[in-house]
Amino acid sequence: MTHETTTLDLGPQTQVLARLADGVRDERLADPTPCPGLAVRNLLGHLTGLAVAFRDAARKDLGPTTDTSPEASVPDIGPGWREELAAALGELARAWREPGAWTGETRAGGIDLPGAVAGAVVADELVVHGWDLARATGQEYAPDPAALQTAYELLAGAAEESGGERGMFGPVVAVPADAPLLERAVGLSGRDPGWSRPA
Repeated sequence: MTHETTTLDLGPQTQVLARLADGVRDERLADPTPCPGLAVRNLLGHLTGLAVAFRDAARKDLGPTTDTSPEASVPDIGPGWREELAAALGELARAWREPGAWTGETRAGGIDLPGAVAGAVVADELVVHGWDLARATGQEYAPDPAALQTAYELLAGAAEESGGERGMFGPVVAVPADAPLLERAVGLSGRDPGWSRPA
C-alpha cells in the first residue's frame, strides 16, 4: 500500500459527524448499529475515544490515548457526551491541519504507523462510522467527498493486498462496481450497505 504525504482537511467530515451526533435522540442510544455488539451509545463513545486518540497521534503526543487498542473495552458515553464529542472532533480537525501531523511516525490504537497513513485511517474511521451512526439513527448521510475518496482508497488498497476477499475490518461485502462510492467503501469495510435498523 503506498501513501503519499498529502494533507486532507478533516474539518468538513468532522462537522458532518458532529451534526449527526447532534441529531441523535436520547431514546435511540440503546439501538443497534451496523457494528456488531455496539449500540448507538457505544458507537458514540468509540467516536469520542478515537477523536482524542487521533488528535494526539497528529500532535505526536504519544501515551495512554494512543497506546490503547480500541478492542480493549466496550466504549460508552457519560452525561456530557454531546459537548465532549463535539469538542474532541473540533480538536481533531485542528490537529490534522498542522502539516507536521502528516509527516514522520506516530502511533494510534497501539500501532506505530506513518503520519500520512494515520491521517488516512482517521478519515476512514470518520466516514465509515458516520455511515454507521446515520443508519442506526435514521438520518440522511452525505460524507465529505475528499474524506470519502481517501477512505475508499485506503480500504480498496487493503482489500487488494488480501486478494480482494478481506478488508481492514473483516471480510469484504460484495457491492456492484457501479454502486455509489460510499456503498463501495462500506462494502470494503465489511459492512452490508443495505443494513437498516430494526423497525
